[in-house]
Amino acid sequence: MKADVFDPRALREALGAFPTAVTVITASDPADRPVGFTANSFTSVSLDPPLLLVCLAKTARDYPAMTAAEHFAINILSEAQKDVSIKFARPLEDRFAAVDWARGPNGCPIFEQVAAWFECSMHDVIEAGDHAMMVGRVTAFESSGLNG
Repeated sequence: MKADVFDPRALREALGAFPTAVTVITASDPADRPVGFTANSFTSVSLDPPLLLVCLAKTARDYPAMTAAEHFAINILSEAQKDVSIKFARPLEDRFAAVDWARGPNGCPIFEQVAAWFECSMHDVIEAGDHAMMVGRVTAFESSGLNG
């Protein structure tokens, strides 16, 4: 398809052919309430310094809180946590009631039984079309050995 005529839904379907890990990105809003969203746009940017990148739609309910947060966490879900990814992809009121979690070293919600988690300080927020790229500098992490 030519770039000036393609259907956004068809583009999303084509991009979905690339298998990725499913993550839930979490932070705290200004009132210290947990916020989060499901994301499959996650990548390592740099090892020195340790930088990770996730993308968030500008239309997301938690966009203002997430992009203003000083810290955020990336929870790489395990194979057994498909239900968690579905809950965090939908606009439910209390998504955090569906998962066991604790605050990480910087106060971000860290899920239990994940394949791995990374807590990051916000390094940069870069607007890119209808999304923003959140670049975080890793401040703490843990890998459980579970498959993601």
